[in-house]
Amino acid sequence: MLKTDYIQQLFADRIGGTEFGLKEEVYKFEKIKRAKKEAIQSNPEMDLIDLGVGEPDAMADQTVVRKLAEETSKPENRFYADNGIEEFKQAAAAYMRNVFGVDNLQPETEINHCLGLKSALSMLPTAFINPGDITIMPTPNYPIIGTHTEYLGGEVFHLPLLSDNAFLPKLDSLPDSVLKKAKLLYLNYPNNPTGAVATKEFFEEVVQFAENHELIVIHDAAYASLVFDSEKPLSFLSIPGAKEVGIELHSLSKSFNMTGWRIGFVAGNAKLISAFKAVKDNYDSGQFIPIQKAAAYALSHPEITEQTAAKYSRRHSALVSVLNACGFHAEKPKGSFFLYTRIPKAVTNGPEFQSAEEFSQYLIKELLISTVPWDDAGAYIRFSVTFQADGMKEEQRVLDEIKSRLSTVRFIF
Repeated sequence: MLKTDYIQQLFADRIGGTEFGLKEEVYKFEKIKRAKKEAIQSNPEMDLIDLGVGEPDAMADQTVVRKLAEETSKPENRFYADNGIEEFKQAAAAYMRNVFGVDNLQPETEINHCLGLKSALSMLPTAFINPGDITIMPTPNYPIIGTHTEYLGGEVFHLPLLSDNAFLPKLDSLPDSVLKKAKLLYLNYPNNPTGAVATKEFFEEVVQFAENHELIVIHDAAYASLVFDSEKPLSFLSIPGAKEVGIELHSLSKSFNMTGWRIGFVAGNAKLISAFKAVKDNYDSGQFIPIQKAAAYALSHPEITEQTAAKYSRRHSALVSVLNACGFHAEKPKGSFFLYTRIPKAVTNGPEFQSAEEFSQYLIKELLISTVPWDDAGAYIRFSVTFQADGMKEEQRVLDEIKSRLSTVRFIF
């Protein structure tokens, strides 16, 4: 006869301890998923328009796909890659030089590949955070680094991103009690979800601030080359002194439509890269070599990203026009594929909204338009311009349909 279920008593506190799995916690993305399913079932005659997607709508460029196929057939590429191949590191260094003007990176000691930025961000705190240490995380933001800081017994201090400061964190608002225990300062520009971009002046402030308070800067630059209009790609590492205080993470997922390929790189301070490599050695055995070689090819063709950015810019302009015609106060972002805007207070002769989550649920259930709510620093919703549309004619049809649906109600702001 088996013992009483002892497994329930053995879960780690970091995932809920003895309560793990006993209480259903429905997070916002699961709520969105459920609401979408219910809306589709209730309205089978109407297509759901998904403006909440956080990944590209297109495939990787066919030249990159062909390069992958070519390299996959070579027997010498079947082995473990460990901390990466020289060809990819050289390509990453050239990419940083050609696109961002960063010409002082040493491929062997200051660049290392990773299996996408999610894995890199989850690993990095392991190299630095001890119990009681603090990570400074501007909010709203990608939560992974905060999660792993807490897993390690550290604390996360949330620094709000507000419109009155162009969605840049106010570093001088950080209390001394936090700065005394802080080790990591996390940044992400162009930002998810706000679409805000950093300025050279802000990055210069960050470098000086990090040096003054002995902080490590981790800049998630997943959208760095997806900028529009007069904006130019800007790297934190292009700022004098940045390499002395931090590292920058680049991904091919967004910029080269290679989301599922799981390839990116970490660049910057040699000591920090060495620490990352030491941790990574205990997590994985490197990305498949043909993927690294295809990625190296992609990095040598930044025009692929420029074409993608032009599409996103066009869609952003059109979506802003649609939203503003329907009463919103939307502004075109300068980067990323996300549009972040305040929610209305209510609908005429309809419900009032106490949170972005309530409004997002309303859009799904009543208009079959899916967005992502953010209530971290004010009530906003995030639209994504990576909706499915094959060609500009279909793109316009989707935008016209969004306008038609939103126009059926009158929003109160």
